[in-house]
Amino acid sequence: MADDKDVLRDVWFGRIPACFTLSPEETTEREAEPYYLLLPRVSYLTLVTDKVKKHFLRVMKAEDSTEMWFEYEGTPLKWHYPIGVLFDLHASNTALPWNVTVHFKNFPEHDLLHCTSNSVIEAHFMSCIKEADALKHKGQVINDMQKKDHKQLWMGLQNDKFDQFWAMNRKLMEYPTDEGGFRYIPFRMYQTMGERPFIQKLFRPVSPEGHTLTLGDLLKELFPAAICAEEHSCDLVATLPRPGTGSQTAGRNSDQAQRVEYGASIDEPKRFQVMIHGIEPLLETPIQWLSEHLSHPDNFLHISIIPAPSD
Repeated sequence: MADDKDVLRDVWFGRIPACFTLSPEETTEREAEPYYLLLPRVSYLTLVTDKVKKHFLRVMKAEDSTEMWFEYEGTPLKWHYPIGVLFDLHASNTALPWNVTVHFKNFPEHDLLHCTSNSVIEAHFMSCIKEADALKHKGQVINDMQKKDHKQLWMGLQNDKFDQFWAMNRKLMEYPTDEGGFRYIPFRMYQTMGERPFIQKLFRPVSPEGHTLTLGDLLKELFPAAICAEEHSCDLVATLPRPGTGSQTAGRNSDQAQRVEYGASIDEPKRFQVMIHGIEPLLETPIQWLSEHLSHPDNFLHISIIPAPSD
């Protein structure tokens, strides 16, 4: 992979300030003070909130301390989604700190998976890595690793050790130079209002004609509404050829120029934001580069599509 360690490090050490408050539905022996924590974007809520649990258990009766779960403004937060994805989906345009409510009872069985120990998180994490490598390398790289190598990936995430994790993960990001990228890009595309949890589809980083494919190409194929503003123009976007040199957009600002090149009118306001790690990457960014540098530790590129702020 291209050696851009500064980008990898910035992604790894991304943090979200959060304020955890105990739900008023919980029974306590005395008032529960809020607990503040910097949450790693690339980790999982149930992996980094032991201190939160200990803090609130001090004011609760032992018989009331069942499995802890979290919600934000009435939405249960799925622990098996990376923290950064949860924030981008549900709270990216709100003021910080992120106000998360803590529960110990009335577990929402239909909305959340149970997570009784770190071994459950580890199993989910390794399953995602294996699925990602099946897409990238037909599973050959992860299968050639030893059990201790798998454990090094997990321990790097669990203990927040960038160098420990990337010493092994680098192997999963390699590909033959003559192929121009991975076999397929492991990605998941999320919408808060979508009928299914996320979209996955086989998508190659290079077209059959040898063109480098971009984030805009992926969106044009799977969610053209993220590029155009009016629904009737989305049908047009879906039929447009792949963007060329972009000469027709010269002189316009970057965001407008990209959207024109991918088929949107310059006068149309954006209906959606496309977020990866809390930023909106340029539509012209090669999807292979994004996969190498902005994937989460599970080796998936998590893309959140949210309504654009009305202001």
